[in-house]
Amino acid sequence: MTTIAIINGPNLNLTGRREPQIYGHATFDDLLLQLRSEFDGTTIEYYQSNVEGELVSAIQRYGFEAQGLVVNAGAYSHTSIALRDTLLAVTAPAIEVHMSNIFAREDYRHHSYLTSACRGMVCGLGMDGYRLAIRHLLAM
Repeated sequence: MTTIAIINGPNLNLTGRREPQIYGHATFDDLLLQLRSEFDGTTIEYYQSNVEGELVSAIQRYGFEAQGLVVNAGAYSHTSIALRDTLLAVTAPAIEVHMSNIFAREDYRHHSYLTSACRGMVCGLGMDGYRLAIRHLLAM
């Protein structure tokens, strides 16, 4: 069976309550139910942490077992060389996802350390970005 792991970073546990004008009103639990139903036959693992080192450990854990990673490292995307190095160290291909359009936000969000370690990036499409990333990984 194919396994895709979604790994979310800081504050994404607040989706549905945090800045709904940017991130919407749906919770991540709502999205997971939809994704698991839509991609029947695919195991979708989920991990979220607000702690950088725990995200490194999750990428290491899933990155050798899953067939793909969907990574939204939140603000760590713009600061973490450690997450980038970990994505390069594992065998699973990764797609970087950002719910907001990082290029339409503050200048410091325009650069992501993760992008060059990923097969692609989806940004600005809200939670639908996760669906698109999974579709792409399954088609690879």
